[in-house]
Amino acid sequence: MERIRAWGAELGFDQVGISDLDLAAYEARLDAWLAEGLHGEMDWMAAHGRKRSRPELLQPGTRSVITVRMDYLPADATPVEELLESPERACISRYALGRDYHKVMRQRLKRLAQRIEQAIGPFGHRVFTDSAPVLEKPLAEKSGLGWIGKHTNLLNRHAGSWFFLGEIYTDLALPPDRPVRNHCGSCRRCIDVCPTQAIVAPYRVDARRCISYLTIELKGSIPEEFRKPMGNRIYGCDDCQMVCPWNRYAQHSRVDDFSPRADLDAGDLVTLFAWDEASFLQRTEGTAIRRIGHERWLRNLAVALGNAPTSAVVLNALEARRDHPSPLVREHVQWALEQHGKAAG
Repeated sequence: MERIRAWGAELGFDQVGISDLDLAAYEARLDAWLAEGLHGEMDWMAAHGRKRSRPELLQPGTRSVITVRMDYLPADATPVEELLESPERACISRYALGRDYHKVMRQRLKRLAQRIEQAIGPFGHRVFTDSAPVLEKPLAEKSGLGWIGKHTNLLNRHAGSWFFLGEIYTDLALPPDRPVRNHCGSCRRCIDVCPTQAIVAPYRVDARRCISYLTIELKGSIPEEFRKPMGNRIYGCDDCQMVCPWNRYAQHSRVDDFSPRADLDAGDLVTLFAWDEASFLQRTEGTAIRRIGHERWLRNLAVALGNAPTSAVVLNALEARRDHPSPLVREHVQWALEQHGKAAG
């Protein structure tokens, strides 16, 4: 096992752990969460039966899960706090500023599996990076990578929460690591700071209220009650991580792929809103942002522009999209214009 940890470190992973397959307690919590409809339109959360909570059903023959984490916070990114105080600029979740982490993590997990194979011979395995029905955070918690905080992100005493998770399901019978103790205590900063009160109770998030869900997963119209609280957050939201005391220990990423692209870090809202579809596809190529498509990109930016200080530049930008072919974009542009005192045209 120590060799696996060493190989993982050489490949850029900041921690490697081992979990067994007993996720019964987490399965019960997932069932209750889904029964309340707190997953919103994320039907895929319930679409695979027990495969999500029973690894041996997803990958027959699985006996252990190798879990990894990789820090992603870029050292040269504009601080979230600064962006939230600059309403004319776009605030994009820190994880999405560079190359799509799915690709980075998957390639390195495959290389880790190859290193193991070189040492012991062929073995059954499958790698995952948020790419299949996998309970990533529970597996990471069981393997000692951290504990699930009140905001439902994984927390580590020495690294905060700015990291990605990945897994290798394997038929090797590896000795599991011991979970670590929960260190959230009485703190509720993440609950109190949430702009839309999406953390409805400690360790319980109503995705339908979460800005990350609204800007990334939701395909249709953003409910009006959440548009003002969104501020200038156009892709995801980092507020609960921003205020977490444990993130004072967060480490900057050692992976160049996660360095922010100039267009995406602290970009001007009006400039980003002017991108046509070809520009959007070209400038977001290889990033996680591309998955929402140009239409939802404009939807999110229209809301942010509605929340921006009134100016001729902002009004002109919105007016230029008033007759956009997409009803979704038109609706949010009209809402934005109304925030600046402009009646329907």
